[in-house]
Amino acid sequence: MRYRSNRIDLSFATWRKSVYSNGEGVECLELSDNLPGLVPVRDSKDPHGPALAFPAAGRSPFVAAVKGGSLYGS
Repeated sequence: MRYRSNRIDLSFATWRKSVYSNGEGVECLELSDNLPGLVPVRDSKDPHGPALAFPAAGRSPFVAAVKGGSLYGS
């Protein structure tokens, strides 16, 4: 069985801290705006760890879900 990788090369991403992150460095979200059509998001405390990549159109629903608390487990 063959597996196809859907990995996205984020080596050229320019990361910035989100305005939704707190100022204490505890809950820090970073995102990149320099990849056309794509918005990668990562935890700033783990810059070499995994990143989520959303189509640019999915950014607003993602932010709304985070703000609304619907992504957290109960």
